[in-house]
Amino acid sequence: MGCRVFIFLIGAVYVSYQVLATDIYVAELMVESNVTLDAQTILSILNSTTNLQVSDTLGATYTVTLLQNELVAECLIIGVETTCNCSTGYTWSNDVCYNYSCCNDSTCIANVSYITPLCVPKVNVLISGSVMLSSGIWDATKTVQLQNALQGLNGFQYLNITGPLILFISSRLSNSIADFEAAVSVKFATSRLQGIVTTLETSLTAVVWVNTLGMVTIISPNSSVCYMSSPVLQCTFEETTDSAGWNMSRLYQRFELNSGSVVELDYNCATPDYNSCMALTLQKVTGAWAGIYECGFTTGSVRHTARAQLSVALLPDVITIVTNPLTGDCSNMPATGSIDIDVTTTIPNSTESYEVWWSYRGVVQSPLYNTSFPDSLVYSFTAQLSCQTSLESQYVNVTFKNMKGQQRSAQVDIPVIYVGSIFCDENVTDGDPWPKTPAGATVIIRTCADGRVGYRSRTCIGPAWQPVFDYCINQQLNTLLNEADNFLMGLGATQEMAMDIFEGLYNDSISPFSDNIADITASINILNVMASASNNVAVFQEDILPNFIDAASNLLNKTWDAVNTSTLYIMSSEYLQSLESLVKNIKVNNSQGVNSTNLELKFCSSSECDVSVFDVEVNMTKTNGILKTVAVKNLMNKLRNSYSNTEPISLLLSATLQDNNDSSLEIRLDFPNDQLNVTKPVCVFWNTTRKDWSDVGCNVNTSDENYTLCECKHLTSFSVLMSKGEVPAFSKVLDIITNVGLGVSVCCLLIFLTIESLVWSAVVKTNLSHFRHTAMVNIATFLLLADVSFLASTSPDVLSETWCLVLTVCKHLFYLAMFCWMLCLSVMLVHQLIFVFSPLRKRVFMFFSSIVGYVCPILIVGCSYMYYKYTNSPYYDKKTCWLIFQRLLVGSMHAFLLPMGTITLTNIFCMIVVIVTLVKSSVPDVSKADDKDTAKGILKVVLILTPVFGVTWIIGFFQLMLDQGSPMYTAVNFCFTILNSFQGFFILVTGCFAEQKVRQELFNIIMAKTKGKSDSMKNLTSTTCTKDK
Repeated sequence: MGCRVFIFLIGAVYVSYQVLATDIYVAELMVESNVTLDAQTILSILNSTTNLQVSDTLGATYTVTLLQNELVAECLIIGVETTCNCSTGYTWSNDVCYNYSCCNDSTCIANVSYITPLCVPKVNVLISGSVMLSSGIWDATKTVQLQNALQGLNGFQYLNITGPLILFISSRLSNSIADFEAAVSVKFATSRLQGIVTTLETSLTAVVWVNTLGMVTIISPNSSVCYMSSPVLQCTFEETTDSAGWNMSRLYQRFELNSGSVVELDYNCATPDYNSCMALTLQKVTGAWAGIYECGFTTGSVRHTARAQLSVALLPDVITIVTNPLTGDCSNMPATGSIDIDVTTTIPNSTESYEVWWSYRGVVQSPLYNTSFPDSLVYSFTAQLSCQTSLESQYVNVTFKNMKGQQRSAQVDIPVIYVGSIFCDENVTDGDPWPKTPAGATVIIRTCADGRVGYRSRTCIGPAWQPVFDYCINQQLNTLLNEADNFLMGLGATQEMAMDIFEGLYNDSISPFSDNIADITASINILNVMASASNNVAVFQEDILPNFIDAASNLLNKTWDAVNTSTLYIMSSEYLQSLESLVKNIKVNNSQGVNSTNLELKFCSSSECDVSVFDVEVNMTKTNGILKTVAVKNLMNKLRNSYSNTEPISLLLSATLQDNNDSSLEIRLDFPNDQLNVTKPVCVFWNTTRKDWSDVGCNVNTSDENYTLCECKHLTSFSVLMSKGEVPAFSKVLDIITNVGLGVSVCCLLIFLTIESLVWSAVVKTNLSHFRHTAMVNIATFLLLADVSFLASTSPDVLSETWCLVLTVCKHLFYLAMFCWMLCLSVMLVHQLIFVFSPLRKRVFMFFSSIVGYVCPILIVGCSYMYYKYTNSPYYDKKTCWLIFQRLLVGSMHAFLLPMGTITLTNIFCMIVVIVTLVKSSVPDVSKADDKDTAKGILKVVLILTPVFGVTWIIGFFQLMLDQGSPMYTAVNFCFTILNSFQGFFILVTGCFAEQKVRQELFNIIMAKTKGKSDSMKNLTSTTCTKDK
């Protein structure tokens, strides 16, 4: 008797209306019948069945809908003989193949009809690999061995040998490598392929690597993703594997991916069905991230991979706009005219079809079409700029739109010289032509010498040009910078790439052409980028230390002087922070340290650490981890130092810990003293937030002329600052007195000026009183401006170099103007009292006092600034935002002290003349009584104000001459601070409250207003009473 067994694959769907969810199931149906039953009959019955009622093990009933049915296998059993065949598109399962030797598409005569699954859908699994022989060369015999071994896999299709590759080393045959490709139609267990690999390695005496494609499932976006979107790719594999990773390939490049600023890896997405899983999220992708992504799961010598293409709707990452000419000249054009500017826009060549247009001042003008070059697309147009004078800048935009409707624009501001504008003349510097440029504008030249890329810029502070800022770096360094940026993003972030970057940085640092501020800046940027990457990528091993330390050391041998102080502070701070971060994050195992010219790095893994680096003795006790100490030369003089009257020693030491969990730390550092004329040390650490030195948590334990022992409660970068004497403990008190005094002075001066405006018409009835109050108002105004400027410069470390200069000039000018008006007041008094019969006319007084009070201070300040600028001498101290005193008669401070001293001596002389004249004079005529009272008032003011405005600055001069260790220094310092800070208060007292006429008029004004309110109340009361009657 015979029967047929049919295996059907059925797709069923169960719909749950309560939760609006759909579950899809796949099942096998086995049908046994006699030989007369046909498979198509059963398929017809299944196709006509739409809904079935099924019950689960708990007795719950469900309605399922059959979606698809197909025949998988058919077996014919006659007696004890069995023949089974898989349907087209199916092949025997691994269970059938490996246990019953029924493989590929052959008919199986074993009774396997009860096995589930019997047949499985065919899949394409590609196997690629390499065999590297230890000896000999590849031949046909070895090809047969390889094919026989791979035929042990179910569904084996073919084997192609793509080699062999014969390698020669030192002109002799060393070994050979055979690359191969094979294909199977059934997924297999990794252990089976690993067993084949192990057998081949033994029989061939070789090393074998194998990759598969088709075993892993990858999920990726099925269409182009938007520019700056964050796509997610995920790979899953049924088996548990040893390791996993991602790669990305694009034209002629292949990168390993690791976590970074763009790449985010997640290995915690495994499920019960997929024991291995890894997800890749790309944050804000650009065109650089379009390519083929490959994930891989590795077990032993076998790596299972899957690939997917990621397409990005591109927008240009770099848009370069160049104008010709660089500036527009309307100086000889009417306001209704216009000028033509040629604009060229360049982007990297792209496969995207952009819609491009340009705009002028935000108004769309016309579409643009490109001219294609091998590596770029160029768009050109001509813009007409208006010559109508405007405070708003004139600019053009070029906008690119991709197929997703996303846009990206670039803008270029075009400086325009209008009629009557201040400008810098056309100039040629080092072969670069700098065009006629309006004041306040910056011109950028985007051409560099051969072998360099970047730009040069120059700012016009009309009518003078500022120095050229050069950022043309050599091409090799630019390539390293791009590689470092990729590394930070996670693209190619491997130990090998890190070693290549630091090796390239070292090679550039020893180049004789690298002593260029642009190259130094770029090198520091590379260190900074790699330091940031070291916080995310755990691939930094000790192998990179030699090149890293040598490159960083060589940077300190170069000249950093071609930048302003603010830029120097930024560069040195970034260098130090990058150095510290890299040393901290580089994992150390066996290295004992690295020594170079300017850096010495040592490690200590014991619990009691006693390390010496560049003669700095470091002592620390810890429970675990590795102490890393690096001493630095030639950096201290480049870092900001806001500690007054201090000089840094030549050494800096950075200390960090690896793999340590101590809750509290204490480190002792014994620094050698290299300053000969200093006595008082301050132990400091580098505050990365303030980018300055701080002494919080650090104390001086002992100090002598040779060494200073510091104790600190934390780890970072340490050093010692040496002062002339002990840093004053009362410095904070002086700061408080200064700020409070200046605040009081500003308030008092505002009150004084308000009172003067109220009583002006009543107190200036004579020429003498008019002269006096005019001078006092000017004195108060300039002192107010000087005090405000002083308050604005109390924190020089947060001010830019430009603002520091502006505030220095303001203080110099306003204080001098105040003294000059004091001179006008004194000279006027002497003239009025001596030349009684030749009174000074108001017009003459105002003319001469304007010259003395306004013109002279401007000339003194302007001439002194120009003198120090063109003699290349410092005009101001960037640490204090005030003039410089170097020694007697040397330093810009004398441009203030000499005029101030001359005026003070003149005031004293005038005061003596006035006193003598008043004593010898007879009783004046009654009509002159008013003038005599005024004269006495002026004398009173001069007697009080001359010491305040003159002697205080003389005290300040003597303070500069005193040593901080002198007993008189503290008293003189307090005296100068108090008198100088409260000057506004003295003006209010002597100019208003001590002046009878002002006091009386102010009293009359107050009483008049009070009386007015009282009269209003009386009138209101009277009106109310009348109405009541």
